[in-house]
Formats: sequence, structure tokens, C-alpha cells
Amino acid sequence: MQIHIIQPGDSLTALARAYGSSVNDIIEANEIPNPNQLVIGQAVVIPIIGSFYWVQQGDNLYSIARRFGTTHQELARINGIPVDQPLQVGFRLYIPQRPKKQTETNAYVEPRGDTVAPELETAARDAAPYLTYLAPFSYQALRDGSLKEPLLNNFPAIAQANNNTLMMVITNQENDQFSDELGRILLNDMAIQDRFLNNIVSTAKRVGFRDIHFDFEFLRPADREAYNTFLRKARDRFKQEGWLISTALAPKTSAEQEGAWYTAHDYRAHGEIVDFVVIMTYEWGYSGGPAMAVSPIGPVREVIEYAITEMPSTKIMMGQNLYGYDWTLPFVEGSIAKAVSPQQAIQLAATNNVAIQYDEEAQAPFFHYWDAEGKRHEVWFEDARSIQAKFDLIKELNLRGISYWKLGLSFPQNWLLITDNFNVIKQNGA
Repeated sequence: MQIHIIQPGDSLTALARAYGSSVNDIIEANEIPNPNQLVIGQAVVIPIIGSFYWVQQGDNLYSIARRFGTTHQELARINGIPVDQPLQVGFRLYIPQRPKKQTETNAYVEPRGDTVAPELETAARDAAPYLTYLAPFSYQALRDGSLKEPLLNNFPAIAQANNNTLMMVITNQENDQFSDELGRILLNDMAIQDRFLNNIVSTAKRVGFRDIHFDFEFLRPADREAYNTFLRKARDRFKQEGWLISTALAPKTSAEQEGAWYTAHDYRAHGEIVDFVVIMTYEWGYSGGPAMAVSPIGPVREVIEYAITEMPSTKIMMGQNLYGYDWTLPFVEGSIAKAVSPQQAIQLAATNNVAIQYDEEAQAPFFHYWDAEGKRHEVWFEDARSIQAKFDLIKELNLRGISYWKLGLSFPQNWLLITDNFNVIKQNGA
């Protein structure tokens, strides 16, 4: 695949000619709604095998080969040039496709209200071929150890048809808010805990879940060891059924990190107890905070590099947002930014005739615009460049894979690049 950044004067016809693709293939791959209104700075994925590189000042065959993970001999051979040939600025080199890494992928899907929106089910069906796990969110634990079930609709059938492992997500939420008191009861009252585990097992058998995933957040610091003990007990119970067990963890950078969202999450213990973890490496930029990248690459790397000092890298799934936010400026405490999909963000830039910029430090796209009421906005989102940066980090640190929050927000480039970078592991290991 080739990632091309739209420049003034670019057209899809010119891109197709330059990269040996077709206009229709580019439109279809990127789901471009208005091919005659490309946005300056927009990242477009060209659906070709391998990519092209135009030689820049200071380049040589050896430095280019190192950059793309190949050898200068192989680059010379595949481009039909002598290995010692000086390269002219602007010379086009073909870069062969890199070997793909075996990886696991997960996506949460969260029905809201009394019914499952058809669009959400379609999103799950479209994403399922690219997934190892499909995770309906969520079963809410109750104080008596019973479970409040989410709307499942056709999600189990979609998972089965696409050879996905169906993940049973269980939360300590009450009224859609994480509850430390509910956590205290489930982790410390043994009679309720046993009933809770029995209900999980009977539900998982009935529905067909094969991974039991605990997303317990905002726990009391005093319940850190109780949570670890509970997970060991749950693991032993689930292993009798041949199931996996996994957890969601807040993004920490040290074992001593304090706070209601962090203290009770013991990275080292979870790494020893469960089969894998999802680390929620997003929401630095969040709806109730000031405008910034949702998952800037620096903080994401810092969290993951700490995590691999506490557990095997092959147990870590990096959390990734499928959304961005549109903030009204100036930021006012108590204001709420609007969530936008990558596709919506691009359309917003097109509608307001503004260029998309790219923050190299955060590895994330953004832009500003003025609304009809004269208010300035700042939008941060994800594009092909930002997601490729995350994929490169997964490969560099040899992580288990990636976990998306959440389906229903259109980002076609993500799925294109999944297939270009990875061989997604399915239930049968293929």
C-alpha cells in the first residue's frame, strides 16, 4: 500500500497514473465521497502491492533500504539498476512489500438504547474479516452477582461466520458509570463472587463466548490484591472450560502511579495471571478536556514500554481509538467536544475548505475551522499516517496486537492497512 498526502493540484487521475492504480480503486479503497473535492493534506491510501519512493536530497540506496527494512542489493535488483548507481533526486524506486507479522486484533462494539442500530451491525459485519476477537460491550455485573446483558442481536452469528473468538466483556458499571462500591462487593464477598462466576460460566456456555474479558475500572486502591486474587480464581475456573481470560488496563507509566483509575491495576500480576491484556492507550485528548491528539505516539510508546518491563510483550494488545474530536475554542471547563469519525473529519475539512495539517511529534492529523456562528474549532482525528505509526510500534515492540474502541465510526483506511501490515490470527490459528 502507498500512503499519499494530497498536495495542491493533485487529482485522482494523476494519482492513479503515478502509482499504477485506477481512479475507481482509489475511490473505493478510501470511500471518497466527493472525488472532485480532495482536501489539501488529506492522506489517501493507494491500493497497490508494495509502494513507490521518490529519491530526495542526501539519499542513497543503502539509506533508503534501511528505512524500508530491506537491503540495498534487493532494491537494486527489483528496480533493475546497478547496486552502485548514484541516485538522482526525483528518481522513482519501487519498494517491495515487507513481510507481514502474525497479529491478533480485537474490536469492541457498543449498542446503545433499546435496539441495535442496523448501521452498527453492518460495521461489525464489515470489520469481522479483519478481527481475531469481536467484543460486545458489555455485561454489567450486579451487586447480587447476576449479570445485566447487553444487546447481542446478530453479533454471535457474525463472529461465528468470520471465525472470530467472541469476547464476553464484563464491567463494574452501574448506570453506565464505573462503581468502586460494586467492585468492592464483587471482589470481597465470597458468596456473591461465587454466584457471579457461576453466572458468567452459564452465560458464556449459552452464548458461545470463548474469552472472558474483565474491564473493571475505578476500583478502590485497597482492592488491588483482591482483584488479583479474583482473577486467579476466575482463570482456574475458566481454564476448565478451555476459555481464555483477559483484562482491560488503564494506561500507566510506573508501578507507583496513583489515582482511582490506576492503583488497583497491577500490571505485573495481570501479566502473570491472564492470557492477554488490552491497555487503553487513548483519551489523552478527550471529550471533556482541551484539544489535543487522542492517542499521541509519544505517550502511547511510554505506556507500552513500561508495560513490557512488567509482562511479556506478547500478552499486550495496544488500545486504539477509531474516532477523533471536534472542540469549540477557546476550551471552557465543562464543555464537551463532539466525537467524529475519520471520514467525518475529512468531510468537515472539505466543507469548510481548510487544509489538514499533521503534527509530527504526536503523529496525528488536525485542522481548524470557523463555524457559521463565528466560533473557531480544532479537530484531531486518525488517518493512514497515524495508524501506520501505531502499526510500526506494534511490530517494533513485538506486541500481541491491537484492540479498537469502538466499531461504528468509519475509518476504511485502517482495515486496508491491517491487511498490508499483518496476517490476522483467527480461531484456527491461521
